[in-house]
Amino acid sequence: MNKNLIITFLVFLFMQCAAFAEIVKFIQVTDVHYSSDEEYRGKVLDAAVQTINKEKGVSFVMFTGDNIDKPNEKALVEFVHKANKLKVPYYILIGNHDVYKNGGLSKARYLEVVRENNIFFRQRKPNYVFKKNGFVFIVADGAKEVIPGAVGYFKENTMKWLAKQLNKYKRRNVIIFQHYPLIMVKESASHRVYNKDEYLELLDKHDNVVSVIAGHIHKNGEIMRNGVYHITSPSLLNDPHTYKVITISTTKGFSPMVYTELKEVEMPQK
Repeated sequence: MNKNLIITFLVFLFMQCAAFAEIVKFIQVTDVHYSSDEEYRGKVLDAAVQTINKEKGVSFVMFTGDNIDKPNEKALVEFVHKANKLKVPYYILIGNHDVYKNGGLSKARYLEVVRENNIFFRQRKPNYVFKKNGFVFIVADGAKEVIPGAVGYFKENTMKWLAKQLNKYKRRNVIIFQHYPLIMVKESASHRVYNKDEYLELLDKHDNVVSVIAGHIHKNGEIMRNGVYHITSPSLLNDPHTYKVITISTTKGFSPMVYTELKEVEMPQK
């Protein structure tokens, strides 16, 4: 075959693949543990927001729980006001440090406070779905609000809701965000998911889940299990202070590609 014809064919093939490609780039920030009483934590969050605002091509930021260190409205309001300085949309899910119903900050009130202080955040339930660049993102809530704790529990109604969403979007690429990881580099009895096996069985029934992204354990980890990329990230408060840039690319006929990069926050000079 003529060399020029081969080059033309390869270019055509590349353009055809690109036409079916879906790409999304987003940022995970986890376990901020913001506190009104500790000035340094506010400085870390401010610096993280400023550093993230320099990133190019980012669709959104996801805060994967433990956004505040103790469940009180004052800290949550301050956290939201700082997050509002991001130049891209952001989403929030609830961690075990975020709520305590008997202490006055239930999940419903938590989300209400966020809505009151961010007009672009309209979610009213801790389980919700949003879409970007052809991908479906599912936020799954495993936090307990009556007796909060480090062990996650995805309630029966949450599991049924999740199964419904996975069926509904069975022809779409799905990424799940949650606070509690299902798969960890090093298993922890104190930070496990109570109904982990049931959850994994659900994932095994669906081939549209690309990744499950979590926080909670304050450690970096990336493990592939049955075609699903399980990602955990360090707490923003870890030294060095980092967030994770995640890019997911899918092309028809090929397995999804997940690229991650830990980026260090640019702290102001003392």
